[in-house]
Amino acid sequence: MTKPCIICVAITGSLPTKANNPAVPISVEEQIESTQAAFEAGATICHAHVRNDDETPSSDPEKFARLQEGLEKHCPGMIIQFSTGGRSGAGKTRGGMLPLRPDMASLSVGSNNFPTRVYENPPDLVDWLAAEMVTYEVKPEIEAFDLSHILKAAEMHKNGQIKDTPYVQFVMGVKNAMPADQEVFEFYVKTVNRLFPGAPWCAAGIGAQQEVLNHWAISAGGHARTGLEDNVRLDRHTLAPSNAALVRRTADICTRYDRPVATVEQARGILGLKAVAQTC
Repeated sequence: MTKPCIICVAITGSLPTKANNPAVPISVEEQIESTQAAFEAGATICHAHVRNDDETPSSDPEKFARLQEGLEKHCPGMIIQFSTGGRSGAGKTRGGMLPLRPDMASLSVGSNNFPTRVYENPPDLVDWLAAEMVTYEVKPEIEAFDLSHILKAAEMHKNGQIKDTPYVQFVMGVKNAMPADQEVFEFYVKTVNRLFPGAPWCAAGIGAQQEVLNHWAISAGGHARTGLEDNVRLDRHTLAPSNAALVRRTADICTRYDRPVATVEQARGILGLKAVAQTC
């Protein structure tokens, strides 16, 4: 298989703290530095949340703007994907950064259980977030925590709420949600291929399942997500020293399955995003 594999690095999320792993980047400056190292290691998508100084999640558009500016400067051409996830705010504050026109944003189209709470994505909010992404020409990445989320994305695509070719990411291994089950994973792939023929897809595994999902996705022709948001360890006994280390591990898995790591230009082409601006 010679199909390039896109590596997405989820740099910080809203849960892991420096107490979990000192390498977790919290400030905007730390996030930029960590992402640059991951970019140089092969990541071409940065999935980003922002934090307050006390490490709590933030929905501050100004912080997102500073992060975007820094990534554009230090990681030229990297695909910037902002999170509209529920831990970073409530209601429409979750989409307050979309007017910044990042390349992509995550879009959860349905609710599900998380370890200690319900991850609520009510239909009216989902519709509003999708409409904002259409308005600001932001490509959604559909976060599928359940089979129903893939089917809902198909309905929204048919209705014109999701433009162009969808990009679906399977999220597996969240406690109380979908576990990392290979038969379910294979059915997810089959369902995406049936509903969106030829569409690219990705998979993310939480905790120890990160490396497992990397193997499943890369070997099956999909794309991969890694990073300290989902997993703070290289293995059971070793904390990951950086986001870049997790990206390098994923790149090594690509080599194992004869998948070249996608360049910025290839990743943008696969996802139907505008090409990198050429400078003289």
